[in-house]
Amino acid sequence: MRKRNPSIPAPGEGKRGEQGYLGYLLRQAAGAYRLKVERALDEFGVTQAQFAALTMISAYPGLSNADLARLAVLTPQTVSVIVGNLEKAGSLVRTPHAIHGRIQHLDLSDSGRALLKKCRERVYRLEGDLAAGLSAADERAVRRWLVNVATAEATQT
Repeated sequence: MRKRNPSIPAPGEGKRGEQGYLGYLLRQAAGAYRLKVERALDEFGVTQAQFAALTMISAYPGLSNADLARLAVLTPQTVSVIVGNLEKAGSLVRTPHAIHGRIQHLDLSDSGRALLKKCRERVYRLEGDLAAGLSAADERAVRRWLVNVATAEATQT
């Protein structure tokens, strides 16, 4: 185990605490949550990015790789690798677009739906932990703030 440099504050301290930049704190929180999700899904051999892909394909069947990249906030290259791996594992199927031969529609297979169900159970527990201690109104405010952060650039003129 690596020894921490005493001049570098632990998460929650110094600039890594409440006095830090909001953007950094958001990134720090996202990194901590990603690690928790990765650990929770490791038993199933699923990464957080794969979970996001499975979730979006389930919610919006028939997506193309490009659609999935936008929805899951992943690069097209990453989506290509994820889709290839999920297809090899039998979790999704590709069907050709009726008009555009290069576009493939993505759908979950039965085993992909079963895998997503197991993964969701784990992630829902983590979601509950995130919201623990928040009132319903506070949770709505946090969700609204996160959506506003994510969509602010799109709404600016």
